[in-house]
Amino acid sequence: MAIRFYNTLTRRIEDFSPLKEGEVRMYTCGPTVYDFAHIGNYRTYMFEDLLRRYLKYKGYKVIQVMNITDVDDKTIKGAREEGIELDDYTAKYKKAFFEDIDTLRIERAEHYPEATKHIDVMVELIKKLIDKGYGYRGEDGSYYYRVTKFDNYGKLSGKRLDKLQTTERMKRDEYSKEEIYDFALWKAWDQEDGDVFWETELGKGRPGWHIECSAMSMNYLGESFDIHTGGIDNIFPHHENEIAQSEGGTGKRFVKYWLHSAHLIVEGKKMSKSLGNFYTLRDILERGYSARAIRLLLLSTHYRQTLNFTFAELEAAQNNCEKFAEFLHSIQHFADQALKPNPAFKKIVNESLTGFENSLDDDLNISAALGFIFTGMRKINTILRGSGISVDDAEMVKGFMNKINTVLDVLPEEMTVPQEIVALVREREDARKNKDYQKADEIRDLLQTKGYIIEDTPKGTLFRKRMGSGK
Repeated sequence: MAIRFYNTLTRRIEDFSPLKEGEVRMYTCGPTVYDFAHIGNYRTYMFEDLLRRYLKYKGYKVIQVMNITDVDDKTIKGAREEGIELDDYTAKYKKAFFEDIDTLRIERAEHYPEATKHIDVMVELIKKLIDKGYGYRGEDGSYYYRVTKFDNYGKLSGKRLDKLQTTERMKRDEYSKEEIYDFALWKAWDQEDGDVFWETELGKGRPGWHIECSAMSMNYLGESFDIHTGGIDNIFPHHENEIAQSEGGTGKRFVKYWLHSAHLIVEGKKMSKSLGNFYTLRDILERGYSARAIRLLLLSTHYRQTLNFTFAELEAAQNNCEKFAEFLHSIQHFADQALKPNPAFKKIVNESLTGFENSLDDDLNISAALGFIFTGMRKINTILRGSGISVDDAEMVKGFMNKINTVLDVLPEEMTVPQEIVALVREREDARKNKDYQKADEIRDLLQTKGYIIEDTPKGTLFRKRMGSGK
């Protein structure tokens, strides 16, 4: 079955066919490093990680570029307020961003171009736009994009120029979604920029926000590439302006497939510092939740549906991570060399894998994909706890779980259990055999305080490390 995606550009589900067979070139809008990224940002980055991982799972070579916006209105304002150099101001947030994506097990892209290191390619693109009549110099010395010259402006967002309020040139990076302006390509230096400027053929100044993504994406991926992603708030004006700049400059189709993720809200409300429901990844981790639980929650809602982040759902994600851990430990615990393979296990694995893949082929329907996995786990658990599982079947099931984990990456790593824990478990089993239940209960309580889950089965005590829980 071919992978199918909803293409924002065409407003329909389409079979995916890359420009070059076997290879996917993909651009994902990255962070503006003026603050710590919040969980809404990571919802989008998690969708992009799922997309990347599943394309690789299907055998594609993926070349992904994610930009780092380290010069724009926000970063300059932040550096000025703290009285430090722009590079020093953005450095701590760049570092935090990479720490966070590693914590959430988001795979690293092949390229992370920083805007401040690619001024030359931006200037070259702006010069092309000027030569073709799309760019012009304003009275203030800045260069702007002439929106009315680009016939297809609005094709991504569906916004028509004659239906929008058109007023004057816009030098700011961001503006209302109901307004349209000739936007800045190159901003002439003014006093608010302080010492942030570059001396170029365009004069003393700095690039506009939108030109950064057009120039850097084409620099690494070519003038036309396969996929561009981001949050739905990027559709207009940012991605619309990217198309106008890129296609105006090259005369070629910029991107074949545009994929956008919906917003994240918190407890049914828009995330806002004023409402006290604004969370960074670090805020959530400090409450004691595991990174895998956060990853699973951010991953588990279809990317085109609004994700309602609640702590009840985060507890549920934590419990589902525990179910994964329990399942893997059960397979190992109940594996019996005396048993022969049971065809039922292979049937369940095949059904689960087929359902998982078909769901993700269908516009990354992760909710359905996870449903097939949990249903398969329940069926396997029922059989192995009743009649056990052969060593061969146990290896087959573990292989299946490891395969889907190349996409999900939420399974626990195998951990070495300290000898003192093993000794306590054996001491407890001896106490139970001797019917010293008080001592057995005391040891169980001690193991639980050390973070271990204890389950007594006909084949002995099953124990494992708890993955973490909320405070």
